[in-house]
Amino acid sequence: EMLREVKTVADTKQIAVHFHDTYGQALANIYASITEEGISVVDSSVAGLGGCPYAKGASGNVATEDVIYMLHGMGMHTGIDLDQLIEAGLYISNVLGRPTRSKVALALSTKKG
Repeated sequence: EMLREVKTVADTKQIAVHFHDTYGQALANIYASITEEGISVVDSSVAGLGGCPYAKGASGNVATEDVIYMLHGMGMHTGIDLDQLIEAGLYISNVLGRPTRSKVALALSTKKG
């Protein structure tokens, strides 16, 4: 509803979406934003880094790796190499001493390792 309301005052080309994945709904919301509302800009974070200081219990941003995996699965060309993206996310997570929050990175790195 909120996105439809924003579209009444802003052109779709001017709108980007940003979702946290606290309740595991970020990918579903991104999918709906793209397929139902025509949004083409999605904000995400490698390895799901970041968070929201205003929402207690917020688990952080949706992982870019998960978004790209979904978009590639939908047949969309992103220009992003998923393997390199996963590698970058695993690297920075290791440097920060925390696990990646990307479900795709966890699944695919387990298959390779």
